[in-house]
Amino acid sequence: MARDFYQVLGVPDTASPEEIKKSYRRLAKQYHPDANPSNAQASERFKEISEAHAVLSDPEKRKQYDRMRRLGAVDGGFRRPPSGSRGGAGAEPPGGVEGFDFSDFGGLGDIFSSIFGRSGRREGAPAEAMETVVEIPFRVAALGGKVPVRLPVNETCRTCAGSGAAAGAKTETCPECQGRGSVTFGQGGFAVSRPCPQCRGRGKVPSTPCAACGGAGEVRAEREVLITVPPATESGAKVRLRGQGQASRPGETPGDIVVTFQVQPDRFFRREGLDILCEVPVNLAQAAFGTRLKVRTLEGKKVVLKVPAGTQPGRKFRIKGLGLAQGGRTGDQLVQVQVLVPEKLAPEQAELLKRFAESAGMAF
Repeated sequence: MARDFYQVLGVPDTASPEEIKKSYRRLAKQYHPDANPSNAQASERFKEISEAHAVLSDPEKRKQYDRMRRLGAVDGGFRRPPSGSRGGAGAEPPGGVEGFDFSDFGGLGDIFSSIFGRSGRREGAPAEAMETVVEIPFRVAALGGKVPVRLPVNETCRTCAGSGAAAGAKTETCPECQGRGSVTFGQGGFAVSRPCPQCRGRGKVPSTPCAACGGAGEVRAEREVLITVPPATESGAKVRLRGQGQASRPGETPGDIVVTFQVQPDRFFRREGLDILCEVPVNLAQAAFGTRLKVRTLEGKKVVLKVPAGTQPGRKFRIKGLGLAQGGRTGDQLVQVQVLVPEKLAPEQAELLKRFAESAGMAF
């Protein structure tokens, strides 16, 4: 039964793009497989959240989804028709919804087909793409590099070779779907087909299920993928790994993996366009009389920065060419001076500072 994408993300159907994005980030972090190892329910929840975000974050897809939603094709509103409607004429319309063709919805056709258990893809077409969010260090995002990521996947059970049956077990026609491999739900003038939950679309069930996979024919596993991060990557940027996903059905071409990057903050650096900004502390004497500082760069080296006498708090110094490179352009590193004021002064120090202020005409 189809779940409402707005309910999945916990937002109203009037939510703004920013509200959708904020809710997605919160939920994705909570249910990310890396934060919930060996938790199959969290992995499924994460996949559901990613699917909802993929639709609702795209204005055109969201518009199309809302059309289907108004027609009653989501939100778990379907009920199973009388048993007499299974099989026979009109029990399972080829378009998935009676009188309605999913292809009218462009890119959403495969999404709704997935929701309602209909492939909607031509024979030999690749499986649907998997989506995941990956956190990457600030330095890797800035300079580029490779990061290993572990992705949850379903693999064919080696014990039963995907049949779901124990050794020597017999198979018989599924009593739920009568061997058709799908069941039909209907409401009003609509009828929707989905894979049979008992036989998982096979049309047959084993007399004794495989102990290794519980009759599912597949087991949950993790695959490590090495992902290339382009230089100057920002949060929200995506990369598509062609053919590195998984097939949802036997014999199906593996789909893609769509990775959304989330850049971790750095304690020292932050980004402003292609420029890299950092702050360095100096004391009153250094600011007043000038000094030389060794400043760390993004690549780990240190450069000497000359701070002239009379430098004011908050002043920025530009080091050319040490920012981010992208599209034939290179940014700079901006060093902002932070003047540290002593929290406590000895009596003689306070007296000297007071005389200095009076001679310089400073009010205090």
